[in-house]
Amino acid sequence: MAYVAPQEFVSKMIEAGESKVFMSTRDTLIRAYMAGAILALAAAFAVTVTVQTGQPLVGAMLFPVGFCLLYLMGFDLLTGVFTLVPLALLDKRPGVTFGGMLRNWGLVFIGNFAGALTTAVMMAIIFTYAWTEAPNAVGERLGAIGESRTVGYAAHGAAGMLTLFIRGVLCNWMVSTGVVAAMMSTSVTGKVVAMWMPIMVFFYMGFEHSIVNMFLFPSGLMLGGHFTFVDYMLWNEIPTIVGNVVGGLTFVGLTLYSTHARTAPKRRVPGVTVPAE
Repeated sequence: MAYVAPQEFVSKMIEAGESKVFMSTRDTLIRAYMAGAILALAAAFAVTVTVQTGQPLVGAMLFPVGFCLLYLMGFDLLTGVFTLVPLALLDKRPGVTFGGMLRNWGLVFIGNFAGALTTAVMMAIIFTYAWTEAPNAVGERLGAIGESRTVGYAAHGAAGMLTLFIRGVLCNWMVSTGVVAAMMSTSVTGKVVAMWMPIMVFFYMGFEHSIVNMFLFPSGLMLGGHFTFVDYMLWNEIPTIVGNVVGGLTFVGLTLYSTHARTAPKRRVPGVTVPAE
């Protein structure tokens, strides 16, 4: 059957997290680099569609193409490893340590950032004819996004930081659901359909995704956005990463693990034989 039952795909989640801990540095960096580059290109595509059509929903409906492609090719996003790798540690897989988990997260962060930045530079060249003229309409939109989602949050102080954090939480709830959804089917069509839905939700709702932001904000800086790199790190990237960790691990990884891999004992009713699952 194309559909994989929860107990089976949760086992796949744990095994995937374990394999990522033991992956070589070279392979981890390459896979993360390509994931960041592809997702950034999809973000540029979605913003372009939104600007040209005036319909944000159209851009959100098309953005998941990048996410689906990178996961079908076996590349890694930081948001995905935030959810999968801790499960291998929680399951006490031999050789999986807290240090190994942090190593994987650090390498994937570096690879994702390098890939997204590469795409950001290339798109900035396109939007400005290699900085020989002012940014086009898409470039201007990228600069505006960078401002509104850094200094825009800062203007609200603690309330802005809380809003940013919650958007990060909600984002990786959806994105990690997409990661897991790819394991729910054995067919390419099933995987794509399952991944598409939660990714479309996160993008349309304007939730904060740490890797998409690795493209949006460096692009915004290169295209004339009125904010600084420090604004980007303090008022977006760092709080977004923390929110992404909490959202993916709490609402996806731990909930699925606790109820499908480490289920609680069944209730005992006198005189009734409890069926096995």
